[in-house]
Amino acid sequence: MYKKNPLTPDIEKIRSNFPILQRQVYGKPLVYFDNAATTQKPKEVIEAIVKYYETENANVHRGVHYLSQQATRSFEKVREKTARFVNAGSNCEIIFTRGTTEAINLVASSFGKKFLNKGDEILVSEMEHHSNLVPWQNICEEKQAKLRVIPITDAGELDMQAFERLLTQKTRLVAIAHVSNTLGTINPVKEIVAKCHLQNIPVLVDGAQAVAHMKVDVQDLDCDFYTLSGHKMYGPMGIGCLYGKEKWLNALPPYQFGGEMIQTVTFDKTTYNELPYKFEAGTPNVADTVGFGAAIDYLTETGLENIGAYENELLRYATEKLLQIIGLKIIGTSNHKAAVISFVMDKIHPYDAGMILDRMGIAVRTGHHCTQPLMDRFEIPGTIRASFSLYNTKEEIDCLVEGVQKVKEMLG
Repeated sequence: MYKKNPLTPDIEKIRSNFPILQRQVYGKPLVYFDNAATTQKPKEVIEAIVKYYETENANVHRGVHYLSQQATRSFEKVREKTARFVNAGSNCEIIFTRGTTEAINLVASSFGKKFLNKGDEILVSEMEHHSNLVPWQNICEEKQAKLRVIPITDAGELDMQAFERLLTQKTRLVAIAHVSNTLGTINPVKEIVAKCHLQNIPVLVDGAQAVAHMKVDVQDLDCDFYTLSGHKMYGPMGIGCLYGKEKWLNALPPYQFGGEMIQTVTFDKTTYNELPYKFEAGTPNVADTVGFGAAIDYLTETGLENIGAYENELLRYATEKLLQIIGLKIIGTSNHKAAVISFVMDKIHPYDAGMILDRMGIAVRTGHHCTQPLMDRFEIPGTIRASFSLYNTKEEIDCLVEGVQKVKEMLG
């Protein structure tokens, strides 16, 4: 789908593969810039889910009949595919979850119960999504531990000197976003992991906003845990995974109970299954797991390097165009950014701007983006966020710029 020059994709061919992009909103062609919230789905993903329900539907791991065996093979094949996609050391290091939020809750709950004690500290950053903040806040309250926060600079980058000062003998784990969903900042997670490991501190990386835009190699990063969501990488909602180093997953207690995570049960005692099933209680979301596998195929075949290069070109173009609008300010100006632009406009509330843009068929996100402490840091109620994807175009960015100019004329 990409021509020889990685910055010139065959955009019409790519867009024709996403049925929803052909529809209109309020009589206008849909311009979808809310990709950080969720991406649209290519035909391959939609067809994989339909095919599963039409030809394979059965519960997995428990039946000896043909369909159950076939569904189990399809399910486990996606685990293998996911392990290759992030370069995990083995398939058992991939735990299927409902998404990043559940994966982080799993680690916070299990790690906290086993390793967190009164007076210990967990480190997060000022730019974290609520999903990588509240679970740690909750377990810290339960265990009388302390949540400490790495500050950020005015450009939206981590204050690395402050980070190093916050690492102490009390630090039990660092939880950090790979890419900020609000600022677009790409954090230096490999450097963070190296500094933490010098003090034997494990690191969880929230990769929800990274995996659809850049190649992720968990062994190269050397992180202890990495989380991702299928629906932000062209896959279905309700499916994602936790990568964890085998030594950590073996050390953690189960998170939920019942179903395949059981090995033996008596009224006196229950023993638990081996990895990865130890953390996969109940009937899994098989159809969407199969769809998730199709999304991984789509990303792999399209090429993450091609996608990243094209999105960076969109980011550069949109930044240049939007900054020409007087009274518009971009929040998050790191030199190392993914294709996300958050901005505010003088005397105009983000919600009002979002409503007007919506009537023009332009879907942007407005508000605090589940990062309320980050909004407090910049002393703003929220931003207008445009987040780009491989199917977006410079012509659509021109529509956004024209729309923002119209908002300014109406409300400024």
